[in-house]
Amino acid sequence: MHIAVYLPLVLPALAMVSARWLAWRLEPRTATWLLTTSALALAAASSAALAILAATALGQLPLLAVVGHWSARVVGRNDPVSIAEALTACLLLAAAACATIRAAVRRVRAIVRAARESHRLRSAGRLAVLSDPAPDAYALPGLPGRIVVTAAMLDALDDRERSALLAHERTHLTGAHYLFVAVAELSAAANPLLYPVASAVRYSVERWADERAAKVTGDRHLVARTVGKAALLTDGYHKKPFATLAAARGKLRRAGPVPRRVQALLAAPPGSSPVVLVFALGVLALAAASTAEAAHDLLALLQIVGSP
Repeated sequence: MHIAVYLPLVLPALAMVSARWLAWRLEPRTATWLLTTSALALAAASSAALAILAATALGQLPLLAVVGHWSARVVGRNDPVSIAEALTACLLLAAAACATIRAAVRRVRAIVRAARESHRLRSAGRLAVLSDPAPDAYALPGLPGRIVVTAAMLDALDDRERSALLAHERTHLTGAHYLFVAVAELSAAANPLLYPVASAVRYSVERWADERAAKVTGDRHLVARTVGKAALLTDGYHKKPFATLAAARGKLRRAGPVPRRVQALLAAPPGSSPVVLVFALGVLALAAASTAEAAHDLLALLQIVGSP
């Protein structure tokens, strides 16, 4: 148990340092699925590892020992985990549970607000144009979902750029991208090491929509120009600093998401990377196997201390 139970706690650190690289290298749809699945699996594995460590401390409580028909002293004598480690795991698990519940409540409230807003705009059809002076465009989840764009944004774009913008937002709706982001953010709430993975998922869903818009319009440069122009319009209206789109390739890894998206659209379409996929799936398999091994060891310990 002492080795297997700690692997699920260490592996999220590997995801933390590689998430942005994976989002950059992989085809966006593949990256979104892989990163989201990885975040969920690693959050579940690390939480299970903390629960297993915590169980070794709880197993030494006299009341639980009576209920479970084992000896608390025998558990303490045979337990390979120190009481300090087990109590620390209890605190971390409680903190993770509270953070996840808070994040889930916020996410559910946001989805409910989006559904209400979508219902309010039902007379506008699937495309709702708001007479708002602020340039903006977004996909609004709901039944059905809607694309919301302001008149200021439409006025600032030409016909082809509008088509690219709408294709981008339509992909967000049809791909249910808000669900991928929600799962990644809940996973990050359970394990803060996974926050870079959640950030990478937010980037990869935008790249997914960019690539789909490029395929629909047949013009990658058009989509790149539209992405940059829309970002400059919204950031300029809200008076936020914006990194130049002409960032050098050497600085691109430190640039914000929009310059990286533009650079990706100006390059060739991304291809598959089987080696990267195999490595990532191997990490997930290792996390699952180590968690299962630790759980098996805990059950074996309980059988030993519970035997007459």
